[in-house]
Amino acid sequence: MAQLSPEEKLLSGELWNEFCDALKQAGSQVLAAGVPTDPLSQAEGYRYLTRLLRLSLEKQVEFSDPQYPQFYSLSHETAKIGNDNPDNFYQNCAIDGRHEYRIRGHRGSVDYLSIETKAGSYAGGGEMAPTGHVELEELDIGSDGYFELIVSAKEHPGNWLPMTEASDSLLVRQTFRDRSKEQVAKLSIECLDPQDSPVLDPAKFAQQLETVVPFVSGTAGLFHQWMQSFSEHINQLPPNDQEVCLRAGGDPAIYYHNSYWELEADQALVVEFTPPKECRTWNLQLSNYWMESLDYRYHRIHINKHSAVLADDGTVCIVISGQNPGTSYPNWLDTAGHRCGAMLLRYVEASDKPPIRCRVVKLSDLQQ
Repeated sequence: MAQLSPEEKLLSGELWNEFCDALKQAGSQVLAAGVPTDPLSQAEGYRYLTRLLRLSLEKQVEFSDPQYPQFYSLSHETAKIGNDNPDNFYQNCAIDGRHEYRIRGHRGSVDYLSIETKAGSYAGGGEMAPTGHVELEELDIGSDGYFELIVSAKEHPGNWLPMTEASDSLLVRQTFRDRSKEQVAKLSIECLDPQDSPVLDPAKFAQQLETVVPFVSGTAGLFHQWMQSFSEHINQLPPNDQEVCLRAGGDPAIYYHNSYWELEADQALVVEFTPPKECRTWNLQLSNYWMESLDYRYHRIHINKHSAVLADDGTVCIVISGQNPGTSYPNWLDTAGHRCGAMLLRYVEASDKPPIRCRVVKLSDLQQ
């Protein structure tokens, strides 16, 4: 018997049934070996799947047409992926390396902005290979703050962001010193050589729907694997394999220290280091087990170069705990009711990568 095409399965209803069955199976990620079994981690796990589903529908269906592209966000306050940076405003966009694009924008006032072309997806084994990278300082920007940028596989004079024929997405990172005081860059994008109509095509929609749940399962599975590897150095912050970070969508200008934290209610984690001599910015953040940043809308769960209070000798001491240790420790991060999760220290454009000292102490000892 001949295998039905996605469009034929759509018309028969079989495709929708397969979609629902695959989504049901994705729930096994929450029950996988090594996942914390406390009610908060489990509840966040299932919420994580609903968030990934929401993001995947936007990525694979609503914003998936590379000939009529639009910017959207795969990480924000209520949907998060892979230790999303609370100091960042993220934007994503579908592209096709066989086409050419023009980005128009105003630079705003953010401290750091990078635009990258990528190839691949978490649905395909965690590979989001970088195929081009440009930063704000590399662009020719008008005195009024406006600029244009050509995105193409073929080299272009002026402001140009490279890609390859395999490129299928754009990732924009805008990094704040203080989110409440800075203006994000405003960006728009157009395909310069569209060939098809933007009208919904049933066959294409059927193919898109088949990719939605693999993104959900692939993303959850990838970062569960990361957390299991991080469990080999709980409450420490060694450097990551930077190539692994790049393949998962990391920025080549950023140096990553990902890890796993775990504390009892009466414990605190003290993190001490001397920031790099030259560094555009750095920050340390707390996330839950699913590598979602803790809710920075309501809790102080991250600190950066511009908000940290340094000691007289230039070192920084950050205390991580479920209770405020007092005014003697101004760089306190709140675990927001969690007993474990991910943490990430990142340096942006750092001249050196100094060692990081971590130790677990009794919270009462700090408070005394």
